[in-house]
Amino acid sequence: MSEIRELADLFDKKIADKKLKKYTYTLVKSEKQEINVENGEFKLMRTVFNNFASIKVFEGSRMGSASGNDLSEAALEKLIEDGIEGAKSAPEDPCHDFAPNQGKEVFKQGVNEPDMDKFMERIKEFLVDVKREYPSVNVMASIASFDKSNWISRNTNGTEFESFSGSYNFVIEVCAKDGEKSTGIDYSAFEATNLDKPFIECADIRRCLDCVSRSIHTESIERKFEGTVIMAPLCSLNFVEMLLGNYICNSVVIEGTSLWLDKVGEKVASDKLTVSLDPFDERIATGERATQDGFLSEKVTLFDKGVLKTHWISLYAANKTGRPVVKNTGENYVIAAGNKSLDEIIASIDKGILMGRFSGGEPGTNGEFSGIAKNSFLIENGKITKAITETMVNGNLGKMFSNIREVSKEQVCFGSYVVPYIAFDGIVISGK
Repeated sequence: MSEIRELADLFDKKIADKKLKKYTYTLVKSEKQEINVENGEFKLMRTVFNNFASIKVFEGSRMGSASGNDLSEAALEKLIEDGIEGAKSAPEDPCHDFAPNQGKEVFKQGVNEPDMDKFMERIKEFLVDVKREYPSVNVMASIASFDKSNWISRNTNGTEFESFSGSYNFVIEVCAKDGEKSTGIDYSAFEATNLDKPFIECADIRRCLDCVSRSIHTESIERKFEGTVIMAPLCSLNFVEMLLGNYICNSVVIEGTSLWLDKVGEKVASDKLTVSLDPFDERIATGERATQDGFLSEKVTLFDKGVLKTHWISLYAANKTGRPVVKNTGENYVIAAGNKSLDEIIASIDKGILMGRFSGGEPGTNGEFSGIAKNSFLIENGKITKAITETMVNGNLGKMFSNIREVSKEQVCFGSYVVPYIAFDGIVISGK
């Protein structure tokens, strides 16, 4: 029997003493073996253990919740009491609930025990590769970790989920320098369940290094123009997430502010856009197996060739609005590939930019956005000509996703999500 299961049995007994009629809880024990690098040198090795517990208690149509990081017997008793007190003082809201009985399931994903010697070899190899292939690049910070987790969730509808997962994670922050000139910071990261590939070849690590190494000497764009913006994978994902938040997620559906409130089943974007939440894709390292509402997770397609298939809403939002609940609360995005390579897309553009990162505020309710293109390059007559600085991009989320020029056939797997490059027409680009 796992330690977390023994704790759950103890928790059940203490809950039974309180005679609670309706509740759901989750207990988590996790371990992180971490290696830190600063400016290309090893600085820290440590193992961190974390605990977490949460409970939701229902008293009629009132719900109280409590959480904490202490799994001691006294702390668990206090957690139950806090949940009960929270329910007593909470406003009535019958829309709070959790999933009906999903049965008993045990999920096992990834690696149970790491090969820390090989992990260290891969990190050292990466630092050597960067120094040899990108001598101007400084690895300012790198956090490499093996993360292992065991959690259990139970509720009064009879559901019991237990999960065991383990994966390697690697994050870098880099810049480049030539004499007195230096770049801004760029970053990348990935999650993996094996150490088969050199880290420089994983996810978009090489793109990140190449980008900063070519961004030391930048120029400003002198005039405003409307052109095409090709977004690097993480930048593409950033805009997809903004699109979801603005048009199909809980808050905008509950509040009725979404411009796509009544557009399910209709074409709202380019037929080149297909976006799914797919924790079962073989490229996903440790995908979601159960939702925050207590459902078994399912693959969900949000957009199919530009058609909005569903709003992405929780059980609470579904009860609030009468719309169907989506049995997926994770972020294992898989954006379908297109038919043209990145080089072919670049060659087709008269004038535009290749944008590595975007820095800007949240878009307005109407989808209008404005921000700065970071780690970006000018495209002229089908070729990348120079690194650019102080460049603004402006547009409208709804319109830009209807004006997708192309989606690359290259997809980058980051372990948690799989994303291509996306090129958007009709974006306003301006310099000083």
